[in-house]
Amino acid sequence: MIYWQLFLSFFKIGLFAIGGAYSFLPLTEKEIVERYHWLSKPEFLDISGFVNILPGAISVKYATCVGYKMGGYFGVAIANLANLLAPVCFVMAATVLYTRFNSTSQLKGAFKVIQLVIFAMIIAVAFQTISFAQLRSWAALLIVAAAFSLFMFTKIEPAIIIVFAGLLGAFLRFV
Repeated sequence: MIYWQLFLSFFKIGLFAIGGAYSFLPLTEKEIVERYHWLSKPEFLDISGFVNILPGAISVKYATCVGYKMGGYFGVAIANLANLLAPVCFVMAATVLYTRFNSTSQLKGAFKVIQLVIFAMIIAVAFQTISFAQLRSWAALLIVAAAFSLFMFTKIEPAIIIVFAGLLGAFLRFV
């Protein structure tokens, strides 16, 4: 039963993980935390931090972590197969349609609206992953501003920013 639930859940996550790395997180949280209770909210947030420092697609890393916790290595295989199956089929079909209809104004309009919705979802996820109490100090606001600036205005790899943030956080804990 757990393997079937893993398959269905991660197939759904893979199917709706359009628009970039973080657009799928609200659905992932609903499936993993609220629907199946495979992870608690604190565990989900811990894994969020953990998967961000590892290379690769975030949905694959979630499928791997949850799949292993719930079903061992076979759970990893099932969750990742399901996670990747929907996007592969979707991309194949979309490629055929896009090559045929890419110059229509309706398709261009659809992409513009989809970009706005995905932007809104990413902002929502950002607010869900942190409590406002964490932002009440000047140091926290300075860290947020510095990370945002480094990400937006430099060519520093995001992984380096995240690793540096982890080291800074560990250092500040001991000071």
